[in-house]
Parts: sequence; C-alpha cells; structure tokens
Amino acid sequence: MSNFLKQSFASLVGSLLGLFIFFGIGTTGLLFLLFAAASSKDGGPEVKNKSVLVFDLSMNITDGEPGSGEVFQKALSGVEENRMALRNVLQSIEKARLDKRIVGIYLDGTRTGTNTAGYATLKEVRQELEKFRASGKKIFAYSTDWAEKNYYLSSVANSVVVNPLGAMEVNGFSSQPMFLAGALQKYGIGVQVVRVGKFKGAVEPFILPKLSPENREQTQKLLDDTWLEWRKTVGGSRKITPQQLQAIADNQSLLEANEAQSNKLVDKVAYLDEVVKELKDLTDSDKDDKSFRQISMNNYAEVPGKQFGLERSSKNQIAVVYAEGDIVDGQGADAEVGGDRFAKIFSKIRQDKDIKAVVLRINSPGGSATAAEVMQREVRLTRQTKPVVVSMGDVAASGGYWIASDSNRIFAEPNTITGSIGVFGLLFNAQKLGNDNGITWDSVKTGRYADAQTVSRPKSPEELAIYQRSVNRIYNLFLNKVAQGRKLPQQRVGEIAQGRVWSGVTAKEIGLIDEIGGLDAAIAYAAKEAKLGKDWELDEHPKQGTFEERLFGKAAEEARTVLGMQGVVKSADPLTKELQKLQNELAILQKMNDPQGIYARLPFNIKIE
Repeated sequence: MSNFLKQSFASLVGSLLGLFIFFGIGTTGLLFLLFAAASSKDGGPEVKNKSVLVFDLSMNITDGEPGSGEVFQKALSGVEENRMALRNVLQSIEKARLDKRIVGIYLDGTRTGTNTAGYATLKEVRQELEKFRASGKKIFAYSTDWAEKNYYLSSVANSVVVNPLGAMEVNGFSSQPMFLAGALQKYGIGVQVVRVGKFKGAVEPFILPKLSPENREQTQKLLDDTWLEWRKTVGGSRKITPQQLQAIADNQSLLEANEAQSNKLVDKVAYLDEVVKELKDLTDSDKDDKSFRQISMNNYAEVPGKQFGLERSSKNQIAVVYAEGDIVDGQGADAEVGGDRFAKIFSKIRQDKDIKAVVLRINSPGGSATAAEVMQREVRLTRQTKPVVVSMGDVAASGGYWIASDSNRIFAEPNTITGSIGVFGLLFNAQKLGNDNGITWDSVKTGRYADAQTVSRPKSPEELAIYQRSVNRIYNLFLNKVAQGRKLPQQRVGEIAQGRVWSGVTAKEIGLIDEIGGLDAAIAYAAKEAKLGKDWELDEHPKQGTFEERLFGKAAEEARTVLGMQGVVKSADPLTKELQKLQNELAILQKMNDPQGIYARLPFNIKIE
C-alpha cells in the first residue's frame, strides 16, 4: 500500500511540476529553460577521466525513440521506463571506444526486470561490444543469476563474474504458446477460420488445444537455428564448442556458481563489492569513494559525437524509417505501424530532394493486409526515385515481410524471425453465448448476404466461400509481390511460403533476404547505392517528441528521485507472466482492424524463452 501511495504521489508531483513549468514561470522563464536545455545538449554531460560506461542489462532496447504521445502519457503517469533506441546504444558504445576518458564498460546484471529486446537486436549490440574489446579496453560483467539472454550479450566480456550464491541458466530455448480454443468453447464463443498456408499458425490458438504438426515443425526449426547461433556466438567468446554447450544444457541446465566457473562459463565467483573494488582500481578511484568513477549509458548518450568524428553534417540525407509494432489500418498509435501514417512519411520522403536513400527498419510481426499493401505501394514508388534498403530487426514477418519484399536489398541478422508468407481471417460469433443467457436474434434483410457481418450466428458455407475467395486473392497477391520483388519463380515462392516462419540464416539460404547484417550495414549499403561516399547524414522517422513533452517527463523523473523511487523494477512471478501472456493475446485482437478482416501476421505467440 505504501508503494502505491508513493507512486501515486510521485505521479501527481511530476504532473504538477510539469504544469508549473508551462503555465507558472512565464515567457521569460520558459525562454531561459529553452536556452539552458540547448546549452546542455551542446555541451553534454561531464565525463571524468578514467571513467567506466555502465550498461544496465535490464534496459529495454527499441528501434526508434518513443513517440510524442507515448512520452506525454508516461510523463503524466509518472511511470519510469528504462529504455534506449538501438542506434543510441550502438553509437554510445562506439563513442566509448574512441573516447580516451572511457577505460571500460560494466555490464550490470544486478537489476531485476525483463529486457524485451530480441536476439537479433542483442546481436547488433554484441558486435559493437566486440569492437570495443578489440580496441584494448576492458569489459566487465556481473550478475547474481545469469539467464541466457543477458549472458548472450555478456559473454563477450573480458571478465564474467557471478555471485557465490548465484546460478547460471544454460538449458536451451523453448516456446510455449497459449491456446484459447477450450475457453472460447466453454463460454460459447464460436470461431470460424479462413486461411491459406498450412503453416499459418496465427489462427491455431483459437481453434486447437495444441500445436499442429506443421506449426510444431516450423517452431522447432526456428528454435534450432536460433539456439545454434547462440551456442556458436557464446562458444566463440568463451572458447567452448557448441557441442559442449549442448551437453551442459542436456545434463546440467542450471549451474551453481562454482559449476559455471569449472565449465568456463564465468571467469570468477565473487561478490558485488569485489567487482566494484576491481573497477575502482581500473578507474584509479579513491579508496574512500563509495563506488568507481562511472557514467550511465543514458547520460553518455547525450555526449556529442562530433569530437569523435561521428556526427555528420551534409545536405545529402539518408532517411531511416522505423516500422516497429503491429501493422494496423489507419494512423495507428505510437507503438503501432499505421498504414496511412507511414504511407505519408514515405510520400514526403519521396518528394524531398535532399533525401538520397531510405533505410526501412522493420520490427513487426505484421497485421492488417490492407495497411501492408498501402505501405508497400509507397515503398515501390519511392524505390523508383531513390534506393530503399530494408533492415530487419528481431522480427519482420507476414505483413512485415510484405512491405520489405520490393526493396533494393534486405538485411537481417541470423536470429531474425521472418517469412510467414500467408493470409488468414478470423470470424467470431456469440450465438451460443447469447442463447445460453436467454438472448436470441432475428433478421430482416433485402439481400442474401446483407447480414453476413453479424456475430449472432456462424457463417454459412456460402458465406465462408466468399471469405475464402478474398483470402485466396490476397494470398496470391502476396506471392506475386514476393516473386517480383525477390526475382524468384512463383512456384518457388509457393514452396517457401505457406505461412512458414524462417530464421534469418535460413531465409538467406532460400532467397528471402540478401545479406546477414544489422542496421549500420544497411545504412552503409544505402549510402553506397546512392553514391554518397561519406557525404551524408541521417534523417530519422517518425520524428521524436517535442521539447515540452520531454520536460514533462523530466519533471516526473525528478519527483521520483526526491521520493527515492528511481531504478525500482519488479520482476513478475510465473503466474503473473502467464496472465500477462493472456493479456497480450487479447491485446493483439484489439489491434486487428483490417477493413476486410484479412491479416498477414506472424503466429500470435511465438516467443523464444
């Protein structure tokens, strides 16, 4: 109860501070704040000599910056989110590699919370950490309990440390989808499905009690590819063979601290204060200091990159468009890819003569087929005037692949989830639910199919045939677009489609992508295609929030600091996680707004754990 009151009070104080800033200080005060903010941005935070950059492993890494509405909402709610955009993380590590004041990086695994970034995102961050280590600077990593995701990133460190009472998880990957068919049947909700593609597992949670053989096959292949990449990458840093790691997963699964050390998974078993002492020695910190000389990743991101030759200034621009979230019809919210909104972005980019090339960064499971088509049309028109290069993040599947298919070149990481070229429609009815509770319906109509959209009854065979024709048409359109964009025979596309999901490494083998690489590789290729050399700068879309909205966020953050609430993150217990999974499934349904009721979307609940 006390925590609830503190959080509520912090939110209230933050909101009042924000209102005070805007309405109470007057024009002169506001201009002063604007000037101070601009000066702070130019100079950046102070970085002391021999400092260590602290990378909080619980931080959420997303493709783009939070949208203006998202910033405003979080500011008013007082909810703090430890989050950074991927490019900011990569640039911060690169700056630290070039910055003589930075002597090392500390990968801090002590905070609770769940990093939602996928393995493709972590692959890009890991590669930048490898460059940092290759420069001769040190990387330290510490945690009480090493889970596979954080360890994937931290295994690159010079020194990996685990607490004596801690443990290490090496047990392989799994996916545990949740099936709702039994619950829907119990409560009288009818479900009818129209689809194309035997691997289109997105509908299975609503009609089956378990995975179909086809869905099990594709999920197993995806997990096998991702797990092999994990073992090769981790094993390469730790000098352990993939076979040895598999043996550990099969025979030990959860290793105690000493077992982790004897298996060469960690370098030391030590307490946090011992790690801090080592970092104090590295930074020449005074013995009386409470901790080592450091700067957080979030603060260091504000250090200008110009002094390291990392900030470009040019009339020639490369636009980076972040398509992150479910694809929905219309404008969409901040965390969604609204077809109309993104079409307008591409339309403006196409008409902007200063923009010489475009990188479309996709991190989406797909969604509305109509919205995907609206976006894909704009991508095609833009490609006629300037190069369009796609960079796939953690997932770029179904509708996400639809909008990627007609680009000049597609980049993905080995553990990117892609493909899922298939289409489906879900038709719900509440006839049994209503009848069981004394509700009935009647109908008066002027045409045979005038009430086809009703939820009062199941669809007739004739109505289902109409829906199936629509789904078949959209599916064939999807196949044609992939065949033309990827220059593959239609028959070949039909073989690798069927709604099947592929990893990035397999997608390259079958021709769905061109190169293995991350966002920076895609940007470099775009610059080369546009013949820009090094004379270019980035222009990111959608645009970030306004200064006023960020001030609101700052006010709420200061209020939490006063109350001693910063950095408080709670991890969910297993039951809560399953309830959250159910909530996520239902949230996906709310985003299904295609005007034709037809979707190109990844299986609902593929999650690698």
